[in-house]
Amino acid sequence: MGEFELIRQYFMPLARLHGPHSVVVGPGDDCAVQRVPSGFDLVFSIDTLVEGVHFPRNYRPDYLAWRTLAVAASDLAAMGAEPTCFTLALTLPEVNEPWLWDFAGGLGKAAESFGLVLAGGDTTRGPLTLSVQVHGLVEQGSAICRSGAKPGDLVVVSGTLGDAGAALDYLLPDGSLEAGSYIEPRHPLTDEQYVLERYHHPRPRLKLGEALRHLATAAIDVSDGLLADLNHILEASSVGASVERAHIPVSPALARLKGSAATDYALHSGDDYELCATLAEATWANAPPSLKQQFTVIGVVESTPGLRLDGTTVMSGSDAVGFDHFRGKA
Repeated sequence: MGEFELIRQYFMPLARLHGPHSVVVGPGDDCAVQRVPSGFDLVFSIDTLVEGVHFPRNYRPDYLAWRTLAVAASDLAAMGAEPTCFTLALTLPEVNEPWLWDFAGGLGKAAESFGLVLAGGDTTRGPLTLSVQVHGLVEQGSAICRSGAKPGDLVVVSGTLGDAGAALDYLLPDGSLEAGSYIEPRHPLTDEQYVLERYHHPRPRLKLGEALRHLATAAIDVSDGLLADLNHILEASSVGASVERAHIPVSPALARLKGSAATDYALHSGDDYELCATLAEATWANAPPSLKQQFTVIGVVESTPGLRLDGTTVMSGSDAVGFDHFRGKA
C-alpha cells in the first residue's frame, strides 16, 4: 500500500466524523483551511510521541491513538479552549494494515469523544513517531494562561493524581514497558486495572477547562507531575506557593496499591492530565457547586518565590521535578 492510498483508506474518514465545524478545507489539499469566527482567538498546541520514550514498544495501536490525541487535547483544556480540529504527522517503520486499522479506529473514537475532527497531516517512513497539533477556540482575550496567578489565590487540582504513574509498575511484573499494553480491563476493575486504564485512556478535562474560563487566574494540565507543573505556573506568574501534602487527592485504588507512598506518586509522576489551577478566594467561594465538587484545594499562592510542601521548600526557580526529555527524572 502506498502513502496516498494509506491516507485515503484509513484517515480520510476521520475528517468526516462530525457535523458542521470550523474546518473549511480538510485533508486532500495542500493546506487545511480553518475559519475562525469573529470575536474568537485560535488556540493551538503540538505534541510529539516517540516509541520507547512516551509509550511502550509494541503498544496496542488503539490505545496509542487514544493517548496521542488525549495528550494533545489536554493542552486545550488547560487554556479553557473549545476543541475544533487536529492534524496528524505519522511516521511508520512499515505499512502494517491490521495495525493501521486498529490505530485509525482508536483515533476515531478519541476524536469523537473530544469533539475534534481531522483537518490534515502527513505520513512518512521511519521509527514509530506521532506528532499531533490540536486547534481550539476561545472568546477573544479569555484564554487561561500560566502567568496570571496572584498572591492569595487558592491552588486547586481536579480529580485524583498518581494513578497513571503507578500504572507503569503493572505493565509487566518486572516494570518493563515491553508489550505490556494488552491487559484488558474487567468489570469491576481490579486496582491494578484501574490505574492501567488511567494510563491507557487518559481523559482530558475539556469541559472542566471551559468552565474555568473567566474564573481561573492561571491553569496547566498535569502531564509531568504536580510539583513540576505547578512550578511552571509559579515561574510564569513570578510568585510562590505553599501546598499541603495531606490535601493531595489520590484514588482509593492508588491508596490500596501503594499505601503511604501513594502521595509521592501523586506529587511526582505524570500522565494524569488533570488540571491544576489558581483562583481568587472570593471566586472559589462563589463558584458553582458542580464545579467545586470536581476540584480539591491543595494550597495557596504566596508572594515569596518557591514552592513549599508542608512548609519546606521543595523547589525554587527552575528546579526540575518530573519528566524532562533531556535530563529525565530529577
